[in-house]
Amino acid sequence: MHNNNLDCNKKILIVEDDPDVRLGMEIRLQANHYDTFFATDAPSTVPEARRHPPDLILLDLGLPGGGGFTAMENVKAAQDLAEIPIIIVSGRTGHENRARALNAGAKAFLEKPVDNTELMGAIRRAMGQSI
Repeated sequence: MHNNNLDCNKKILIVEDDPDVRLGMEIRLQANHYDTFFATDAPSTVPEARRHPPDLILLDLGLPGGGGFTAMENVKAAQDLAEIPIIIVSGRTGHENRARALNAGAKAFLEKPVDNTELMGAIRRAMGQSI
């Protein structure tokens, strides 16, 4: 079965344990023609990224099973996944978290609740799409 949708749309892995936040992001991303899939904790991030290789990962810091920094380190350490852009979307604000995320290779650090325009702009910049 040929699905044109998957051929054209960029895929985004949303790593988020809060079902309401996941749903809100899914609705916003799909409205902007992105395909979405999910991981709900740090340990499942790499297996999900391998199952559906994403064009970008949206990553929460407050995750069960090790947290977002652990998940990001695991993605960056995996040779087949290391080049995937990661955007942190977190309620854990503060200069230290932002600096640590950007130093670890995140393309952007967005604070929850994230503004839709800010989110879409960060996604397009991280994937090198025109805005």
